[in-house]
Amino acid sequence: MKKINQKIAVVTALVLGGISSAMAAVPADVSTSLTDLKADVTTVAGLAFAAFLVVVLFSYMRKAAN
Repeated sequence: MKKINQKIAVVTALVLGGISSAMAAVPADVSTSLTDLKADVTTVAGLAFAAFLVVVLFSYMRKAAN
């Protein structure tokens, strides 16, 4: 049983080592694109949140006026 656990540990280490090596080979263009995408998503999310706040505040003001 001990040898089986050792073999499982070795195989797991090799697989995880291979995954980290594969992830390190991402081209610089991809990293730049992901950074730009993050900025764009942040902008769009901010605008959507602002629009949501405008709708909620407008609704709150209409209820208060009545």
